Amino acid sequence: MSKIEYKDLLDAGVHFGHLTRKWDPRMAPYIFMEKNGIHIIDLNKTLACLEEASAAVKQIVRSGKKVMFVATKKQAKDLVADEARRLNMPFVTERWLGGMLTNFATIRKSLKKMSSLDKMMKEDAFKNMAKKERLMISRQKEKMENVLGGIADLTRLPAALFIVDIKREHIAIAEAQKLGIPVFALVDTNSNPNEVDFPIPANDDAFKSVNLLVKAFGAAIEEGLAERKKEKEEAKLSEEEEAKRAVDAETKE
Repeated sequence: MSKIEYKDLLDAGVHFGHLTRKWDPRMAPYIFMEKNGIHIIDLNKTLACLEEASAAVKQIVRSGKKVMFVATKKQAKDLVADEARRLNMPFVTERWLGGMLTNFATIRKSLKKMSSLDKMMKEDAFKNMAKKERLMISRQKEKMENVLGGIADLTRLPAALFIVDIKREHIAIAEAQKLGIPVFALVDTNSNPNEVDFPIPANDDAFKSVNLLVKAFGAAIEEGLAERKKEKEEAKLSEEEEAKRAVDAETKE
């Protein structure tokens, strides 16, 4: 991972918080100063928090678990979806369905239905249906795909969430807290950092800031995935060597 430096954060405007009158006092430890009525985030704290979050998420993905990306705000959703797809991780960028975590059994039923509609649309019988029927099925599939497409391959609950804007995604956070799922998040000066396990103090509104930090977090996941792959390959190699030695020993006898 190319290490993010203080200057990178500065250039991306990560330090710009909200107007001072909109602040959450619990963000005080992460605020450097006030300038022209705006709170300025302490970028040294951002770097330290990012490092801690990166180390923790690496361990999660090394053990083969999934991290769900959540960002429904306009300036973040496309880049979050792209990064999650690149890493083969689940994501929610349209709207958070209540119960997506706490009522996962129902969500799984919806995912199965979406999958069966997909299969149906590929069959010949679908082509022979009336135009109106085909249209209805296509619309239903499209609607489901819009909301659930990012979690289509999710067979069990994610091991962690990564969130952009904790005020906006408060329902997702409440569900994660209920289930004891750790939350990593970009936290701006108008939010309560105590609501998440790994707060990364940052401007969560500017595209450049969100882009830089989402990619830095993604790079940590990528490292964890690479380490997992290497461990699996080494384990396979040692198994093969063990088997070869056993065969050699038998041959000698």
